[in-house]
Parts: sequence; structure tokens; C-alpha cells
Amino acid sequence: MIDFHTHLFPDAIAPKALASLQAGAQRVEGKAVPPKTDGTRAGLIASMKEHGVEMSVVLPIATKPSQTPTINRFAGTVQSDGLLSFYSLHPMQEDWEAVLEGIAAAGAKGIKLHPEFQSADVDSPEMIRILKKAAQLSLIVVLHTGKDIGVPPPVHCTPDQLARALDSVPRVCVVAAHLGGWRMWDRVERCLVGRDLYLDTAFVVDDIAPEQYLRIIRNHGAHRILFGSDSPWECPAHTLKGLQALGLTKEEMQLITHDNAARLLGIG
Repeated sequence: MIDFHTHLFPDAIAPKALASLQAGAQRVEGKAVPPKTDGTRAGLIASMKEHGVEMSVVLPIATKPSQTPTINRFAGTVQSDGLLSFYSLHPMQEDWEAVLEGIAAAGAKGIKLHPEFQSADVDSPEMIRILKKAAQLSLIVVLHTGKDIGVPPPVHCTPDQLARALDSVPRVCVVAAHLGGWRMWDRVERCLVGRDLYLDTAFVVDDIAPEQYLRIIRNHGAHRILFGSDSPWECPAHTLKGLQALGLTKEEMQLITHDNAARLLGIG
């Protein structure tokens, strides 16, 4: 399996980062989400070995412009032992174009943007310019979409907003995390299903009716669905079990759990 949606933190700050994110969920949801690893590189690798994951894509997030250099330096140290880290930047930073060019020059596959943590609408001019530049540089853009368990409204990347952004940048390669819009499934079906973008399965299985989950996958096409667990917040075995329960064919499962990601990342 290739897990296209994971997170980790430097060892020194992992406990504090996990505690902060759990506190956010407690404030917004009234309950914390217990992590399934300790949030470190070693913890993710151990989870991969335990659950049969061949490769994990790590998705760092710059929540403010000043974090970008440090986060991207750390991302550069995570490229081994089955881990492939994307990079990040903040939509409001002045040197956004130079940062993107540097990421591409380093041979990176893509970037992660989180409209909720970054307080930036996905169809804003600042986001659109990043999407356009990423398309020019052939960088994959993974977007958090829909609500976030730890961030109160308003939502900055609804399926409607993402559809408008895609209309402005038709050639960008977007992976819409959380099946195109966490807890906004009806709007996903209305606005995004069938469009030229990928959807991932991260942190979805416990929040969507199985029949709608299957319908979105089938109508969008299994060739455009990526297995993602959102580790450390969901165990990949739980994500896989949720997919298996849908009654997908062996060929569809192979596409979702491995082949689509391998094709997108350009690996054998």
C-alpha cells in the first residue's frame, strides 16, 4: 500500500503538537481524537511496518509565513525509509513564487496547503496564484478540503470554492483530501465528482454513510481515488477496513491502495 496522507513532527515538538491539535478538536467537537502514533518519524515507520504500508507521503503545513523555511528544511530530512515528504508554504508570504521555484528545483513532487489552518480561501487571489505556479512547475497540490475537526467556521475550502478554483486553473494537479470536502459529502457529489482531480480517503470512514462513500468512489472513478489514512489521526488498517467493507472489486482496490499513487508519483 501507498498511504498518500500522513503527518509527522520533529521529535522535540511532537508531544506538544499532538496535544495542541487534540485541544483544538476538544474545543470544536467537544472531544479529543487520540493519535494512533506518537507523531514522530519513528512512530510512523513502525506503524507502516505493522500495517503493511510500503510508502507514506508526509504532508507538512506552514501555518504562518515565518514557519516555511524551517518546515521545508525538516521535510528535506524525511526522504528515506519509505517516506516521501511534500513541502509547504503560506499563501500570504511575500516570497511565495521563489519558494515554489525552490521546491521544484529540489526535485520535490508536491506541496500541501491547508486553507483552514492558513485562513485563506482556496478561491482567493493568493491561493489561485499558487495553484497556477504549481501547475507551471508540475507540482502536485494536496489541499485540505471541507471542515476541519479542530477549526471553527467559516470553512475556507468548500467543494463549491474548490470547483471555482479549478475553473481558474484547469491544468493543476490537485489531490482534494478527505474525499473532496470533510462532512460536506452532498456538495462533493454536486460540485466535484467527475472533475479532473484526485480525492483521498483520509479520516473519512467514520463520518460518511457507506453507500455514499461507495457512490462517490464509483461515480468519480476508482482511478482518481488515493488511499490516505491521515496518520497519526487514523490507523491505516482502519482506513483499509472501511474501503474493504464497501464491496469494491479487486481491481478497484489495487488502483486505490497503490497504482494511482505510484502513477502520480512516477514510481515503479
